[in-house]
Amino acid sequence: MALRGCLRAGRRLLGDAGPRGPPARGCCAGHRPPAFGFLFDVDGVLVRGSQAVPAARQAFRRLADSGGRLRVPVVFLTNAGNCLRSAKAQELTRALGLQVCPEQVILSHSPLRLFSQFHQKCMLVAGQGPVEENAQNLGFKHVVTIEALRKAYPLLDMVDQSRRPKELPPPTTGFPTIEGVILFGEPVRWETSLQLIIDVLLSNGNPGAELRDIPYPHLPVLACNMDLLWMAEAKMPRFGHGTFLLCLENIYKKVTGRELKYEALIGKPSTVTYRYAEYLIKQQAEKLGWKSPIRRLYAVGDNPMSDVYGANLYNNYLKSTCQNQAGVKKSPQAASHQSEDHLELRKDCNNSVESCESILVCTGVYRHSADVPSKTEECTTETVFHGHRDFCFDPSLVEASYIVQDVNDAVQLAFEKENWS
Repeated sequence: MALRGCLRAGRRLLGDAGPRGPPARGCCAGHRPPAFGFLFDVDGVLVRGSQAVPAARQAFRRLADSGGRLRVPVVFLTNAGNCLRSAKAQELTRALGLQVCPEQVILSHSPLRLFSQFHQKCMLVAGQGPVEENAQNLGFKHVVTIEALRKAYPLLDMVDQSRRPKELPPPTTGFPTIEGVILFGEPVRWETSLQLIIDVLLSNGNPGAELRDIPYPHLPVLACNMDLLWMAEAKMPRFGHGTFLLCLENIYKKVTGRELKYEALIGKPSTVTYRYAEYLIKQQAEKLGWKSPIRRLYAVGDNPMSDVYGANLYNNYLKSTCQNQAGVKKSPQAASHQSEDHLELRKDCNNSVESCESILVCTGVYRHSADVPSKTEECTTETVFHGHRDFCFDPSLVEASYIVQDVNDAVQLAFEKENWS
């Protein structure tokens, strides 16, 4: 349904990658093409702050041939979103000593390119950094920022008294009706964004109007990056966009008595993000001249609640899809709401990928002493689930297929499993 146009969007994305170079070759017996690919998290796996993890360059020396070309398809899968893909690709190029193209990078908002049914609508965008440019690069033609909305309706933003208008402003005319909301990431002034987003939802896109009947369902909301917390240079975790979403959800419910609903939740651990990553892996392999289908994905990350959860959730989705094709009834927990509603892409692609293995490294968020209980009944008393409200906690989903010290060990492990050298 919603993603019928995603193949076209993906082809446009990959069509900008530039001229093809000569196909890279594997170095194992018979130069057979790879039947596997890697999904690498970035922070805590490849870099810490602005510094590369020492094992990262070692890993990519394994992955590249003597000419610096990758021998295996690779996608960098990060929940970062307050930057451009080109900037993240340049950052990775400097850190890894290997050319990284923007088409290999998936930021938390990258799959929005596939949601073409919203591209012609007037969308309010919230976050920080180049949110307007990001939205336009993703295909959105009519974008309104929080700051533009605040300037158009200065009486809406009243928390900071220094920003209140000194005189009553004239009525606003000609401002477009907002038709949806995109939440790119945590904003700088939370009180302003929370107030104006709620105003837009309660007014059905006309925040200057008087409040009458509250519309429900409300305008579509697309949210990117659900991480409640994240690690920076500080000793304790910092609030992430998931914390902002938690505030928005609770304010909306307190005001209206109803649940805030999302048209889509994008970024790890959502299935739609991994589905998009699979598509880019396959397209990368085709561009490099590898004809054999990709059968297995190895997702390398440092966060059990994001990287491992997402990879395992997608692995369950792949298994349930195979079972469904074989006539086996799909279990209710096998696929998320979004995999059912937003993944028509599968109808247009060869169903070659069979598994997505999760590999957890110990160079970032994860610590060997992390207490994830193995028994389901223990999770409610011993573990606080930091995932999003719409993702149920299943202890098996945060158990990695493999735990290794660093990304170089992760690559070596995958090579051994694939009999690759």
